Parts: sequence; structure tokens; C-alpha cells
Amino acid sequence: MADLIAVVFPSEEKAEEVRNKILGFQKDYLIEIGDAVIATKTESGKVKLNQLLNTTAAGAAGGSFWGLLIGVLFLNPLLGVAAGAASGALAGALTDIGVDDKFMKGLTEENIQPGEAVLFVLVKKVTGDKVLDQLKGVGGRILQTSLDHTREQRLREALSAHADAVAPTS
Repeated sequence: MADLIAVVFPSEEKAEEVRNKILGFQKDYLIEIGDAVIATKTESGKVKLNQLLNTTAAGAAGGSFWGLLIGVLFLNPLLGVAAGAASGALAGALTDIGVDDKFMKGLTEENIQPGEAVLFVLVKKVTGDKVLDQLKGVGGRILQTSLDHTREQRLREALSAHADAVAPTS
């Protein structure tokens, strides 16, 4: 069972910094994530999503390969590549993996001001204590989680901990 965590940060840059930190934890096998998306709100109120994976581009690349293969069989590889890329891009654009885009846009639109950013993380597995220690003092306020009350409180405390209180003393 995966857990969804949505945290509001004062800027997109801060949200990106925390997302990169979490991706680093994944490389160290401390966390396994299913999705990590940053949502921002423009001055006009439009919500934009900064996805971790561009499904349209991935679909176009895969479609191009299969289109080329089929095109070679029918002696028209360029037409095959074009048709494959177009159909792959369309399939990729219609594919929504991870956190639902409509849900993220709705939650962001209602709860943040322009300039702020929401980091949505879908956590599959986590070594809780080690990750919380590394996240101490990054800031942000929890917008929504699917964590139980105890784990949510521990996350809240870690995010709000002051960096100087976290630094080890000699």
C-alpha cells in the first residue's frame, strides 16, 4: 500500500530541492517512490504540474521504434516512424501514472497562493527514521497525507525542526 504526501513550500525552487533530496534517498535504498510531482499556481490561477516522468515523450519514443519496425516490414520506414511516434505520443498523453493529475490540480488550486508549490510524493516503501532525520528542517507545511496520525505528526515535526537544532554537537 502506497502513501500519498502533499507538502506546500514557499517556492518551486524549494520544492524541487526537496524532491531531488528524496530522489537521492531512493538511490540509497531508503525510500521507494511511485511518483513525485511539483504543482505550482500561476498569477492567473492556472495550475501547472512538473511531472517526474513525461509520458508523452516516452510514448513517442516507444511508438517511433515500433513504427520503424513495422515500416521496414512494409517498405516505408519513414511513414512507420511518423505514425508510430504520433500514436505513441497520443497514448502517452492519455496515460496517467502515479498520482491522479485532476486530484493534484484541484487540491493545488484550492489551497495555495501564486508562487507557492506543492510537492506530491507517492511513497511505496520507506525506512522512516532515516528519511525523517535527513528531512529535518527543510520546512514546508503538510497539505494532505494518507499517513496515520502518529507518522503524520512525526513528519510534521521533522519538517518544522530548526536546522541548528538538528546539527550534531561536538
